[in-house]
Amino acid sequence: MTFSASVLTLYPDMFPGPLGHSLSGRALEKDLWRLEASQIRDFTTDKHRSVDDTPAGGGAGMVLRADILAKAIDAASPAGDPRPRLLMSPRGVPFTQARAHELAEGPGAVIICGRFEGVDQRVIDTRGLEEVSIGDYILSGGEIAAISLLDAVVRLIPGVMGNMESAETESFETGLLEHPHYTRPAEFEGLSIPQVLTSGNHRKIHEWRMAEAESLTRERRPDLWDAYMADEDDVD
Repeated sequence: MTFSASVLTLYPDMFPGPLGHSLSGRALEKDLWRLEASQIRDFTTDKHRSVDDTPAGGGAGMVLRADILAKAIDAASPAGDPRPRLLMSPRGVPFTQARAHELAEGPGAVIICGRFEGVDQRVIDTRGLEEVSIGDYILSGGEIAAISLLDAVVRLIPGVMGNMESAETESFETGLLEHPHYTRPAEFEGLSIPQVLTSGNHRKIHEWRMAEAESLTRERRPDLWDAYMADEDDVD
């Protein structure tokens, strides 16, 4: 089963963009995953190719029309398509590493990139769109968010990363932020690599890395730390 991503957007030229480079780009060339970007305007019927209209009840901005977007979704994801339908939205559920793993293990995703003030709620309801957010801030549209989501997912597909072991200690994989890293030269502007890392004692190296990861998480992300400690209490 090859992971297949269908992106619905007003700017298909933004894809693959960064996804065409590095790990994801090489994986795309090897057909380890597939990407199709479709132009939502192709499903309009008027000469102006209009995809939006003024918000019901008044207010600023424009709203993506349900009828146009529904046609685009139905074309990309016909009945029986097992892939989840994701709408990139600042009001969505925060995207997590756990969700990235779930998606990477599945058949792919249909990703809708919002624009303007948002999307008509009726297409969200009738097409079962899962609203997903990549952070508490506003972008000009969902394209950059979709690229971020896909990058997080694709790197987890088997065969994409050369050494999956490197992913196992990354931030969020264990519930903690990742420990600091060092490499040559041994001395840099008066600073040395911590001696424990050059000791050859793997147990002490593991203990040092764990302590550093816990310290960083407790300092920078108390929300993650509280969740981590709660999980530890459950295990005990």
